[in-house]
Amino acid sequence: MSTTLLDPNKSFSVTWLDNMQSKLQGDGFVKMTAGISKTLFIPLFAIIIFLGAWSTAAKNIQTSLGQLPGPVQVWDQAGTLWDEHKAEREKESSFYERQEKRNAKKLEADPDAEVKIRPYTGNPTFIDQIFTSLYTVGIGFLIGSLIAIPIGIVTGMSTTLYRGLNPLIQIFKPVSPLAWLPLVTMVVSAVYVSDDPMFDKAFLNSAITVTLCSLWPTIINTTVGVSSVDKDLINVSRVLRLGWFTRIVKIILPSSIPMMFTGLRLSLGIGWMVLIAAEMLAQNPGLGKFVWDEFQNGSSNSLARIMVAVLAIGFIGFLLDRMMLLLQKKVSWDKSAVLR
Repeated sequence: MSTTLLDPNKSFSVTWLDNMQSKLQGDGFVKMTAGISKTLFIPLFAIIIFLGAWSTAAKNIQTSLGQLPGPVQVWDQAGTLWDEHKAEREKESSFYERQEKRNAKKLEADPDAEVKIRPYTGNPTFIDQIFTSLYTVGIGFLIGSLIAIPIGIVTGMSTTLYRGLNPLIQIFKPVSPLAWLPLVTMVVSAVYVSDDPMFDKAFLNSAITVTLCSLWPTIINTTVGVSSVDKDLINVSRVLRLGWFTRIVKIILPSSIPMMFTGLRLSLGIGWMVLIAAEMLAQNPGLGKFVWDEFQNGSSNSLARIMVAVLAIGFIGFLLDRMMLLLQKKVSWDKSAVLR
């Protein structure tokens, strides 16, 4: 039997509180350590296993372009692509500096002389292609969301509209981007005719294709979320005689946010996949074109560079999903809800 020596200068209650505080602090440390293990060490362990399996499998796979690149070769090519990007930016900077010096001398000789700054027309780098794809998918997804959310709201509130629109949604939802792209390309070429176009046709083709393919998950999930709003809340809004717009803002939207964001996250993921396929098929600027160009290039480094692009596409898709998740946490009224 163990005995606990009490400090004679402290009362029993004070000593008991001190012991409990120490115990709680110990429990808190254990919980914190367990939390770090779950959020850091377990994913890190899974990544290490994946890299080991990848490295082992790559050594045993031979292709027409040589051995399948492993993690080390892919990492080396990632560094090479970054170096190429920096070199291209330096060339661009030098190009504009030469023009500025030439124009300065021209103005010095003749203050009324007309000077021009020609745009740099160098080849886009891998990093440039990433930003091109991000901009395109962002515009396409934004337009699709602005169309899909109102349709989902009114469809969820009206059984008649749901019965009318549901067959069309189910028909167009499974259509592949490879089927939409030729139609979009022909329509844009026929309609968007201008001597000084605001947007490049290649950008419009990709963005509209993303919009057409990313509409449906948001429409369906928003419809389900709105139609699942608690009927008691709807009855309260009728008793209070809330207007149609007020009812949507105060009751419908807050209650349907979880399902709505599920649709938005699915739509963004689909839009990102669709964009890469559209860029590869139509040779529009972006990561898809980079992958196709490297495939056609057929150099000894092409496979590793394609793997860099594949990993970048996956990692960017993950970041886009996390961004949507953070946005959902910001706008959701239930801050205690577990979101994954």
